[in-house]
Amino acid sequence: MSPMNEFDHLKIRLKDIKEATENFGIDRKIGGGGFGPVYKGKLTLSTGRRAVVAFKRLDPRFGQGNTEFWKEIMLLSDCKHENLISLLGFCIEGEERILVYEYLSRGSLDRYLSNPRMTWNQRLKICVGVARALTYLHDPRKTQRRVLHRDIKSANILLDAEWTPKVSDFGLSKVAPANQPRTYVISNGVGTPGYCDPVYIETGFLCKESDVYSFGVVLFEVMCGKLCCEYRNGQLINILVPRWKICCDKNKLDNIICPGLKEQINRDSLVTFSAIANRCLSRNFEVRPTMAEILKNLEVALEQQNFNPENSALVDISKLAIPRISYTSHQELHSRLSKGILIDGGQTWVSVNKNGRIREMISAVKCVSGGWFVSDTADDSRSFNSGEPTQQHTISSLNFPPLQTNRRVVGLVRQVEGPKKERIVKTLMSLKMEREEKLRRMRDRMVIGGTELKFLECGFRFRVMRYKYMWSINVLKYIKKIYVNKKIN
Repeated sequence: MSPMNEFDHLKIRLKDIKEATENFGIDRKIGGGGFGPVYKGKLTLSTGRRAVVAFKRLDPRFGQGNTEFWKEIMLLSDCKHENLISLLGFCIEGEERILVYEYLSRGSLDRYLSNPRMTWNQRLKICVGVARALTYLHDPRKTQRRVLHRDIKSANILLDAEWTPKVSDFGLSKVAPANQPRTYVISNGVGTPGYCDPVYIETGFLCKESDVYSFGVVLFEVMCGKLCCEYRNGQLINILVPRWKICCDKNKLDNIICPGLKEQINRDSLVTFSAIANRCLSRNFEVRPTMAEILKNLEVALEQQNFNPENSALVDISKLAIPRISYTSHQELHSRLSKGILIDGGQTWVSVNKNGRIREMISAVKCVSGGWFVSDTADDSRSFNSGEPTQQHTISSLNFPPLQTNRRVVGLVRQVEGPKKERIVKTLMSLKMEREEKLRRMRDRMVIGGTELKFLECGFRFRVMRYKYMWSINVLKYIKKIYVNKKIN
């Protein structure tokens, strides 16, 4: 039995194709490429569903034949991914060789490069989708086969009605083992001028880094809003890739970016995007990133584009961190803040929970020796200073929306009046004077950690609540247990 028989379920009759395309009528033709012309028509699939599909008809005059025809059938039957074109069937009758694909209504990416209505955000999403497809081809999980596309270009990236990209045209692809960190295939250099890796053209060494170079060219096309090659009267007159790389190396991106995109691109997003695109074009294979690395950077660039730091309370908090924290995305910033940071000279610890609520803890040193207690001559007793703290870098000074701050009191808090209040405050003042030196020595380890954290859990809310004459009985117990040997009567 022929190994090709396993694909019999995908066979479609030539009669049905001719009927769908009105015998390959000129009105049904929607494009063409190195394989041959492409037609559009309605066809009843093997599932019984009637759908609009695309028919790619082999024309041997363009240089491809049976080898490329069967290669595409075998690869697309085995490789399934949301960002790869779906093969629905094929026809092989007499001299006819026809491939049947899902129909993607928006056509190929190259048609939209110079269109200012395609936003930078849309372009980033398209690039992310293509990177996911190539990552899948280069690093398969279920098979031991690595697919090297060899003809990555904007004309081979098709878009559906929702702008979802699909990589197509696998006729020139090569299959290599995937169980090695580097896979080389010796072959004649083929591909499209401008997109093809110059090292591959010069040496015949094909590897996954060759696809990386081609994808890097596509990234520059997306950013610059034009094709990488200039033609006149059907003749290639100029390849723009070297100039693009020089401008990127010299940090002169403004000279090459599509004018319609300049006003909408977030600067951080542009830096991330251009840096990874530039690495793709390096002649040194060791410098070129993997597709997995490219995908990660493009996802960061997309998140940076959608991230507005001017309206984010989290960014305001991060600016107060000691030491300053760095991050590349909103998700990473939230992750860092969820673990907690020190602000206010190391006297306050702040964290953000998964619901975006802000939690503040104040050092015991700050509470006891930070000027929060003053004399009250009106009733000859001690009370909390109702004024603002001397340090202004506090959560309460950032003017967050009310829902963003959790104002629940942690621990037992109640108002203390009369002689008992006077005894407590007097003891605290005595503690401050008598233990000032000890507290200074303990300052570093008292900020947060261990049992001190329990103390802060119980006591930090009085600062946010700003209730006069209020203190937690539990706080006093922890002060007694941790910081003083004196008994509080």
